[in-house]
Amino acid sequence: MLKKLGYTISGAALLLAAGTFNAANADSKTLALGSTNATSSHYQIAVGMAQAIEANNDDMTVSVIETGASVDNVRRLTRGEIDLGLVAGDVFVQARNGLGQFEGKAVDDLVALYPYSDSVINVAVREDSGITTLSELDGKAFAPGIRGSGGELLMTQSLALFGVEPDYIYGTITDAIEAVRNEQIVGYSKYAAANRVDATLQELLTSVDMRILGFSPEEQKMVKENIPGVGFTTLPADFIEGNPEVVTPSVPIVYATRLSLMDEDTARKIAQAIDQKKQILIDVWPQLKDYDFRQSILSTRDIGIAVHPGAMSYWEAAQ
Repeated sequence: MLKKLGYTISGAALLLAAGTFNAANADSKTLALGSTNATSSHYQIAVGMAQAIEANNDDMTVSVIETGASVDNVRRLTRGEIDLGLVAGDVFVQARNGLGQFEGKAVDDLVALYPYSDSVINVAVREDSGITTLSELDGKAFAPGIRGSGGELLMTQSLALFGVEPDYIYGTITDAIEAVRNEQIVGYSKYAAANRVDATLQELLTSVDMRILGFSPEEQKMVKENIPGVGFTTLPADFIEGNPEVVTPSVPIVYATRLSLMDEDTARKIAQAIDQKKQILIDVWPQLKDYDFRQSILSTRDIGIAVHPGAMSYWEAAQ
């Protein structure tokens, strides 16, 4: 079985502990960017974002910090340990409004700087497990995602709504893949891009036949009624070979900060850098070639994602 693991903070994060920079210091030009687990492709794009921000701003240095992703990043923002961080849309809405696990602990000055992805939940199980529905995960050893990530929160909240109680096993994505391969768990879930098979799943498919599970109409209705900020998208048949068409949750992913941590000029410069140095991001994630950052940030407001006034001043004027 997997061991319950904590997260190793990157070398840059040690600077925080040493006091060499203060993430909450508005005058500092060194920014701490909270990302996700280093095994994720989202970590690689975070490195590209840091490079883009630095390339467009000679007076800024950005340190990428390995974290537990969305929920962990919100908590780090509340403690002033990072200046900006990856946050899934559903986690953002819940944190800002004090819902779910943020009940009584609302982060009411949480604001987005820019979006960069619409991610879906891949619920992948071994084909030989015989599991074809989410309800059949009940009692089974299953990895719901990196502890503290938006994917883990959404998956555990959803299954709790359905009355499904897996034997949750926590660890890194690498741990989950090895556990699936060794038949220690039946499957795992994680956020992934909607338009391609996730690299983690691609690797696993080289040695194990897998199946992606979908959400039934009834399950979709329950999620929409109880978990704000979540939509659904359809993965076509043969998204992985032999898989039927399935419907799965979809949320926008943004980089967020707090009004108390970042002034309008810094927020505007960061948004401008992401837009004007987009090619750096495309070199890391080619699928961003057709991604409309401006339209995406404007549309996120419709699901309750507030945008930093400084960043919004740039995006509204951008062409």
